[in-house]
Amino acid sequence: MAAPTLQQPSFVLANLKADSTTKPLLHRCQDLVKIIDEYPAKELHLIFPWLVETVFGSLDGIITGWNLRLLHSRSPEYNIIMEFLNPSGPMMKLVYKLQAEEYKYEIPVNYLPGPVKASIQQGVLPDCPLFHNKLQFPLSGLLTLNFNPFEYYMFNFAYCLLMPKTYPPGHHGNNTDTAYFVLVDIYLKYFLPSEGNVPPSPFSDSRGSVTAPSPSRSSALSLSGYGVHSPSLLKHHIFHQPTVNADPAAQEIWRTEALLQMFVEVWLHHYSLEMYQKLQSPQVKLALLQYRLSMSSMPCQPHAPPGSGTLHTYQVLLPFHSPSALWGLLEEPFSPTEEHVLVVRLLVKHLHAFSNSLKPEQLSSSPPTHSHTHTSPLEEFKRVVVQRFVQQKLYLFLQHCFGHWPLDASFRAILETWLSYIQPWRYTGEKVPSPTDQNRTVLEKWEPFVQENLLVYTKLFQVFLNRALRTDLVNPKNALMVFRVAKVFSQVNLPEMIQKGEQLFLEPEHVLHHRQPRGGYLTPGQGGSFLSSRQRVVTDTVFKVKSHVYSIEGQDCQYKQMFGTELRGAVMKLIQQIAQARQTAKRISDHSSEMAANNSFLSWFGLGSPDQNNTFNGTEPEESGECLKKTHDLLDKALEFICQIFKLNQGQLTQLMSNLGSSEEDANAKQLPDCIQGENGLILTDVGRMQIINGLRRFDIQYQGDPELQPIRSYENAALVRLFYRLSTAVNERFGAHMNALCSRSDFLGRLGRHYLTDPQTFTRIRHNPVTQRSPYRPPHPRLSLRTLASYRTLLMLMLLYMFGALLSLGPVSSTLIIISGAFLYGLFMTLFGDKIKTH
Repeated sequence: MAAPTLQQPSFVLANLKADSTTKPLLHRCQDLVKIIDEYPAKELHLIFPWLVETVFGSLDGIITGWNLRLLHSRSPEYNIIMEFLNPSGPMMKLVYKLQAEEYKYEIPVNYLPGPVKASIQQGVLPDCPLFHNKLQFPLSGLLTLNFNPFEYYMFNFAYCLLMPKTYPPGHHGNNTDTAYFVLVDIYLKYFLPSEGNVPPSPFSDSRGSVTAPSPSRSSALSLSGYGVHSPSLLKHHIFHQPTVNADPAAQEIWRTEALLQMFVEVWLHHYSLEMYQKLQSPQVKLALLQYRLSMSSMPCQPHAPPGSGTLHTYQVLLPFHSPSALWGLLEEPFSPTEEHVLVVRLLVKHLHAFSNSLKPEQLSSSPPTHSHTHTSPLEEFKRVVVQRFVQQKLYLFLQHCFGHWPLDASFRAILETWLSYIQPWRYTGEKVPSPTDQNRTVLEKWEPFVQENLLVYTKLFQVFLNRALRTDLVNPKNALMVFRVAKVFSQVNLPEMIQKGEQLFLEPEHVLHHRQPRGGYLTPGQGGSFLSSRQRVVTDTVFKVKSHVYSIEGQDCQYKQMFGTELRGAVMKLIQQIAQARQTAKRISDHSSEMAANNSFLSWFGLGSPDQNNTFNGTEPEESGECLKKTHDLLDKALEFICQIFKLNQGQLTQLMSNLGSSEEDANAKQLPDCIQGENGLILTDVGRMQIINGLRRFDIQYQGDPELQPIRSYENAALVRLFYRLSTAVNERFGAHMNALCSRSDFLGRLGRHYLTDPQTFTRIRHNPVTQRSPYRPPHPRLSLRTLASYRTLLMLMLLYMFGALLSLGPVSSTLIIISGAFLYGLFMTLFGDKIKTH
């Protein structure tokens, strides 16, 4: 809905609404193009909210819009929509025409991310310039935010990702091939270009070019008049200031910042309300002021580039809370989808490429005091974009996902997003010819990034390590994730950079404060030492690392070193689990090969293994054969990379591996899982469950009930099984006494009867059940069993025999008599010579 209270009826809008249900999409887009070109902004102002809702869907989810998240390139409407929503297309032209007139559009606070909504409703203004001077109190009493047309469009575009997606029947597709995913990529490349400046608006009207919105023109009401705290004077952001109009290039920077802030706030923001409430307390405000004053008085205080500011409000709040309280503040119900994570990864990759496109001379030189006169605003934005806008929110987003994501293969999306962020050197635009050891070296210029993102490397690695210890590494997908992380962290120089960052953080505070007198640093010409500049750099780095950790974990955090003794023990457990998984994968692969040989085509003729219960239950069907060979290779390489990361002693590793040798593993595999004795039998322990999950040990489970009542197998015909069971039951009830008398005889006829009317394997394979004390089932008396005739293998053999008889000009009756005679002769032979054959 638009900001003005009185809306005049629009005949154009009424016609568009009517055409939306009758005309095809192509004709509707053509009509919209004409309307956008020909009509003035006053008329388009009434159309714009309806059009945005038609494209992206309504915020309440009632209207689905054009289903950009389900629209793939194979759809005939794909090209039409992409051309219409292109950054230089008709939709953006409409946005710029309305932007020139400074129209405003309302977004109810209820549709903001949960924590932001709750914060505003509690009277706390978020520390994001995106929400400043935009809060409105309409007569309806519903809090709203007044966005300009560009912000309104981008908010609806970003919010589209959070709406529930319902697939139509039979629809399945790749999330990275949809129109929405492609549009995100196009918008990022257009408004955050790696080369050149942001393209200026190609549209203009009689009023002139489109300019950045001025805060002074924004309608804002005093928060104090409505029982809401007024914004703190400390919440001051250097962007969105009127001074940007001094440079023509700066007139377009506001779009870049607005787009990025909208994406970050909508996709990554999940802070809790308690954090905002703590933020507004007088004690925290006082501590905030003291903290910033101490920063300004520090001799090592670096000059902040425009836009970077000091530690913003979110960062300053956290140092005054203990870690236990911090966990409670950060936890909230938030469940991003896999598509959501993939879009976030696209954002991370593009921001790295955007930031790394900073010119080397601008990157190496310190920012001057009046940098806007020497450096373009876009270059300054590149310098601070990752640290200022993304670093902390992305860390909390990943930390939440690491702790709440299911222990399955879908975690790969989260993992790759994390690995993309901690490897900015992959997105420098340089082509790497081959992944050799030399090319896998992390250059020293990336050391500041590693140190200023220390927790993203160390804390998330520790969380991943805990996940890996709880997953089944025999699964090829889980093995691949462990391999990916080990390979990334084993890059040359990276472990040393992380370890150095930990040493800087653990440097005592008193050393930091006593390095130089409070008066400042003296230059050599003033009597100072030539080492003072080097000392200042070190102190500067220590301060950055400490501020990064304290801003997220709190001033009293108990930091666990990645290369400490505690984590080293967990790494040794992972190595042990990897070694066990390797041997298990090899054993399952060998067992699968044997089973494949036994179940070959010859087994249809009775030459395969007759045991129906010898299938290995240690893994899923798709995780066998070649997949498990690949698992063994991945785990082998992962083990090598982990040894490189933590510089493990080869002797200790050899000793550990020798304790897990193949002979011992094979012996353990034949043992029962770890159990305790209960009243009704054995009870699995937690160790036993882990042994079964990882395929290390298993119960030798066999069907020990009535063979006639066992579940119908996949190689049996269900109808024939039931038919033959009824037939054999009727025969057994009718002639049971005669069968029992026949089998009780000790002569040749008794032996022949026992061959046909009893199952000898039932007695030869009987074992004591390890789970219960009850004895396995024993047939009460001899009986006839026809279930073998329901097997597809038996049916195929009979069909082949009848076909062979037909070739010999034998009729069905003759073939039947020959088959029965052959079966009788076979039984006669086994009765006479069966014992001798078994003995040999």
